[in-house]
Amino acid sequence: MEDKHYTKKCTIREIVDFFKFEQVTGDERALDRWTVVSDVNRPGFELCGFNKITEPRRIVIIGNKESEFILNNMTEQQQRERFPMITDGLTPCAIITKGNEVPPILKEVAQQSNFPILLTHLETYRCMTDLITFLDEKLAPEDTMSGVLMSIHGVGVMLTGESGMGKSEAAMELIRNGNVIISDDRVDVMRVHNSIIGKAPEILYGLLEIRGIGIIDVEKMFGAMASARQEELKLVIHLVPFEPDAEYNRIGDETVRYTRILDVLIPTLVLPVSAGRNTAALIESAVSEFKLKMAGFNSAEEIRRRFYEYTKKQSEMNKGDAQ
Repeated sequence: MEDKHYTKKCTIREIVDFFKFEQVTGDERALDRWTVVSDVNRPGFELCGFNKITEPRRIVIIGNKESEFILNNMTEQQQRERFPMITDGLTPCAIITKGNEVPPILKEVAQQSNFPILLTHLETYRCMTDLITFLDEKLAPEDTMSGVLMSIHGVGVMLTGESGMGKSEAAMELIRNGNVIISDDRVDVMRVHNSIIGKAPEILYGLLEIRGIGIIDVEKMFGAMASARQEELKLVIHLVPFEPDAEYNRIGDETVRYTRILDVLIPTLVLPVSAGRNTAALIESAVSEFKLKMAGFNSAEEIRRRFYEYTKKQSEMNKGDAQ
């Protein structure tokens, strides 16, 4: 396997430091092994001698079932033949859960190849869940975007647009209305499963730059609830200068625009702004409409229904007058 296919790695040392696992075999260099996938492997097939199809770089989890099988169903010869399948050069480490003892032969084989075996008293399912969650975030693809990320009425919204469109000024008004800012100007985004999570670079957290005023500390000015560390991105609102001849979304326009971020499509609304328009109010209205659509309500469809009811009523009245 060629390492160049992977953009992010997580070392076993990072895992040990985070979870406080006990290292049973291997020296300090063994902790420099790494994984590039968040999946884990329960080695039932390997213990039975089958190793034809396997995903390298997966951490091996040995729980109660595997420990019981090794103890009661495997001969010494079988253990010596099959344990090297677990301690393969590409396997990052093995974790034995629920305080089970390390099989002596597995410990011997691991020591020969300086392979790290870790011990935890966590239940197997808890260990797997926590480890996969940790690796999902650690190995998530990342990128940086220009814009303002906020939580508006509970929806993660990215405000984008050319410099000078008033994104930060709108953000300050939105904060005054009780909404929450995550990051101004630069947003670090990462993909976790099929969701995009945005957060502020540490140096910019809680800060907002307003032209003519400078940089303000949001928490000191508006309170601790006015900012948050991260938010799942659900909607992009792209601010553009209003042009009289341009075509914008009107009644009945069902066209859905998307912005592709780390191969995830995020619904996008183009919002024209100009002097005299309350940008913050428009943004809040757009978010409210988005929430209604997500709940199954369509304003355009409601207008069609009302118009149909009105024309039907008028037609019936006209027929009555004719009679």
